Amino acid sequence: MATILNVAYPFAPVTADAVGGAEQVLARLDAALSAAGHRSVVLARTGSVVSGELVPIEVPNGTLTPEVRADVLATVRSELEALVATGSVDLVHLHGVDCADYLPRATVPRLVTLHLPPEWYPRTLYDSPHAPTLVCVSRSQRARCPAPHALVVENGVDLERFHPSPSAAYEEAVCLGRICEEKGFDLALAAAHAAGVPLVLAGEVFPYPEHQAYFVRAIEPLLDEQRRFIGPVSGERKRELLAGARAVVVPSRVPETSSLVTMEALACGTPVIVSGSGALASLVRVGRTGFVAKDAFAIAEALGRTHHLDRDACRRHAERHFDVRKTERRYLRLYERLCEASKRGTEPNLEDLEE
Repeated sequence: MATILNVAYPFAPVTADAVGGAEQVLARLDAALSAAGHRSVVLARTGSVVSGELVPIEVPNGTLTPEVRADVLATVRSELEALVATGSVDLVHLHGVDCADYLPRATVPRLVTLHLPPEWYPRTLYDSPHAPTLVCVSRSQRARCPAPHALVVENGVDLERFHPSPSAAYEEAVCLGRICEEKGFDLALAAAHAAGVPLVLAGEVFPYPEHQAYFVRAIEPLLDEQRRFIGPVSGERKRELLAGARAVVVPSRVPETSSLVTMEALACGTPVIVSGSGALASLVRVGRTGFVAKDAFAIAEALGRTHHLDRDACRRHAERHFDVRKTERRYLRLYERLCEASKRGTEPNLEDLEE
């Protein structure tokens, strides 16, 4: 039995239904570790729901000012150092974009999953002679990663949980995720107006000043009776929303490294319209399971064509490519390989871990 410490981005709680993909991935790994008989420890924001042991990090309510962020990161560093100092942790797996601010010393194997674009992380994470093992979540992300030996472990979703709703009306388009400028939801709303299509926007406006300002400036003016914002959704409500949509729109302005929402939608048999940035274009088969649309005009045009797509083909595509059990198996093998090498005092052999 190994003790694996997963360290979350400290400003968002970890749950199976978290708004952020990194938090969802961490929740699945925590559950997989526990199911496999390992000791899973999770350092994450208070309110997180985990299968293993939670070490909570308190984050004050209200706007996340630079001062608040600095205080929270100092707490994470202190808690992480204390956990590693016990000598009971076999491996530390970090998931936050800010992980370089609290990366522990190389006295224990360290693994970092780059859930976000590589350029959003400091160069020290790639250039240090004692850099951690790095994992990218897509091949397009690794192509842009400065670390030449980064592994690829692609994300997946629970195909039993996300499944089609054959009796749905399939009238509304759906957007789901963090409400911020980089996600481009204003483009989807503008397209829905132009196409005369109802749209539901589900997600969370996190307490960052720039996110709140974006919502007021770019989202609120485009809302009406047919284009609605419903806040965050989870559980069966989330599945029903995705499975009942005419299409899910992922209009990101940034080079996305992956997209759990795209995978979940396809598992529900729902076509997806993506912007094509980063890994997004690789997740759909154009004209078969969705479309690539790079601006509001193209999104509006694609919304008028999704009824012609085969929803069964969307589900089959998800079954072939996006099974989360494959993701879990690869991470568990990686944990095992890193822990074994650490005990032997040798460099880990990771060359055969990618399929």
